[in-house]
Amino acid sequence: MKAILDQLFQYQQLSYDQARDVLIRITAGQYNQPQIAAFMTAFIMRPPSVEELSGFRDALLGLCIPLKLTSEPAIDLCGTGGDGKNTFNISTLTAFVVAGAGQKVIKHGNYGVSSVSGSSNVLEALGYRFTNKESQLQKELDQAGICFLHAPLFHPSMKTVAPVRSALGVKTFFNMLGPLVNPAKPTYQLSGVFNLEIARKYQYIFQRGEQEATIVYSLDGYDECTLTAETRVLKTNQEYWLSPSDFGLSENQPTAIIGGNNSAEAAQLFLTILKGQGTEAQQHTVIANAALALQHFHNESLIDSVARARESLQDKKAFQIFKKLLEINL
Repeated sequence: MKAILDQLFQYQQLSYDQARDVLIRITAGQYNQPQIAAFMTAFIMRPPSVEELSGFRDALLGLCIPLKLTSEPAIDLCGTGGDGKNTFNISTLTAFVVAGAGQKVIKHGNYGVSSVSGSSNVLEALGYRFTNKESQLQKELDQAGICFLHAPLFHPSMKTVAPVRSALGVKTFFNMLGPLVNPAKPTYQLSGVFNLEIARKYQYIFQRGEQEATIVYSLDGYDECTLTAETRVLKTNQEYWLSPSDFGLSENQPTAIIGGNNSAEAAQLFLTILKGQGTEAQQHTVIANAALALQHFHNESLIDSVARARESLQDKKAFQIFKKLLEINL
C-alpha cells in the first residue's frame, strides 16, 4: 500500500491493473483501516480516471454474488449521491414510477453515507426486507415488475471499507461505483452523477460495455434531473442539454425538492409523493427522471414519455406497484 499511496500523493494515476488489484486487496482485508482511509482520502482530493474507475468496477463485479434474473429488458436507476443537496429520494421514487408504467426495474442501492437517507434506509423503514435470494427477487420482478438489490448483500467484500466510509462521512470513489456494479447487469441504466467530469468518464465506461445508459447531471450540481437548472444528458454517442421547458414542465426552486431530516421523515415524504400527493415540484422532478428512463423502452418524444410517467404517478399505478412489492416481500 505504501507504494500505491506514494504514487497517489505524487499526483500519479493508477493503471487499470493497479486499481483492480488494490481494491481486491482492500476487500480481502490485507490493509488496515488507516491505510484504507488514506487511500480513500487521496481520491477525495481528485476524481478517479477512467482506467481507475474501470479497475475498481471490475474488481467489485468479480467479487460480487452473481445474480441471474429475467432476460427481459430492465433498467437500474441509481445515482452516485454525494452532491450534498439533501433532496428527497428521487431515483427510488422514479424506479416505482417506471415500474408503474409497465417496465421492469432492477434497482441497486444502499444506505446513505454522505446523505441523510439512502434508498435502503427508506425502503427498510417502510417494511421492505432485503434479500439476495435469486428466486425471491425473480418473483418480485415477475409479479411487481421491480426488485431491489441491497448492495451489501451482493458485495460482501465491501464490509472491510464500510466502517471507514461511515467514519469519513463524505463522498468517496465508492459513491461513483454504485451505478456501475449492479450484479444483475440490467439492459439499461439511468445514472445521475455529481459533476460533469464524472459524467464524461461514465460515458466512456459505458461505451466500452454492453449496457445502454443515460447519464444526467444538473448544471447547478445535482446528481439528478431536478428541473432547477438545465440538465446535461450523455448517452453512448450523443450529448445534449435539456431545460425544464423541454419536458413541458416548469422550473423548480432548490428549496422545493429538499428531503427529510432523518430516515423516518424521508420515508413519510416518499409515501406522500408516491401516492401522487406531493407538491407540483416534487411530482415534476420524479416525472422528468422517469421520462428519461422510459425513453430507453419507447421510441417516442420526451413529451410523450412525460405523459406516460405522469399517468403512472398521478393515477397511483406506481403506488400500487409499491404495495404489491411489499405484499410479495412478506
